[in-house]
Amino acid sequence: MRTILLSTVLALGVQTAAAQTTLTVITHDSFDLDKKLVAAFEKANNARVRFVKGGDAGELLNRLVLTRRAPVADVVYGLDNSLLARARQMDLLQAYRSPLTAKVPAAYRLDDKGLLNTVDYGFVALNYDRAAFAKTGLPLPKSLDDLKKPEYARLTVVPSPATSSPGLAFLLATVNHYGEAGAWAWWREARANGLKVVRGWSDAYYKDFTRGGGKYPIVLSYASSPAAEVYYADGYSAARPPKESPTANLLLPGSTWLQLEGVGILKGTKQPALARKFVDFMLGAGVQADLPTRMWVYPAVGGVKLDPVFRFAQTPAPAKVNAAVTANPQRLVDAWVTGVLRAR
Repeated sequence: MRTILLSTVLALGVQTAAAQTTLTVITHDSFDLDKKLVAAFEKANNARVRFVKGGDAGELLNRLVLTRRAPVADVVYGLDNSLLARARQMDLLQAYRSPLTAKVPAAYRLDDKGLLNTVDYGFVALNYDRAAFAKTGLPLPKSLDDLKKPEYARLTVVPSPATSSPGLAFLLATVNHYGEAGAWAWWREARANGLKVVRGWSDAYYKDFTRGGGKYPIVLSYASSPAAEVYYADGYSAARPPKESPTANLLLPGSTWLQLEGVGILKGTKQPALARKFVDFMLGAGVQADLPTRMWVYPAVGGVKLDPVFRFAQTPAPAKVNAAVTANPQRLVDAWVTGVLRAR
């Protein structure tokens, strides 16, 4: 009898393990989410979620393009409004519009068909290190053109438009501001004046920016980054916040860009039903409340209360975008690589 019971228990255990499915989600390197939320999703769906980091968002897209005939994941998070056109062109995504997008303001919806469902948004912007600038004695630059002047030589670092989504956003902002010819001229002159271009945002912010021990007191980041600096500072207390952040934004005309990040289902997924549930999960109340102080973005779903530290962030009003600028971002990246990065 004991043998029969033991065999039955073991058999049930094997069936349960076999019934549990694995959902693979590929993300950019900055993705972070409360493990308790993920565990709750797994329990509710008798599933395991496996996260794969794919580099900066530009690198992530390149990886998806290279593996599109044999997809490496079921779901992708981190593609944004500057990368969607290429993802659509390469036919990487299958449509699923989450019913929760009804709670996302129309201005922040990435795609009406549901190729990407907006999860969060932020503002790409230049930041500066207050203490480092105070040491230089220089007044703050007032325009992008100032960054070409000798007195501002070798002060700015930005991630590459070819491999980084904030880098691409900044490229699109400059093209929108100057026009193509004017943008290439600005980039060439700025680089000649010591503008440093690195592979990704992490390298720029944590290695080259003076706050991370680097030599550049101006960095391309986000308008919410000053809030993150306060939040992670030693001794931070929400009850006794500092008067100001150690960093601040340089909202120079033509330098900011509204970035919308989304989640989508990859074509070729073998778990379409579970993938749809994960998309809904990312727009759910728990994730939306968790994102702001983990990835320093704004929740796409309206009505989510923000941590008080967000008073150190800013929400700039980017310039109106010419539709031609976003029609084919990859063409602009290719032109930038040829006309700026490889130019002598």
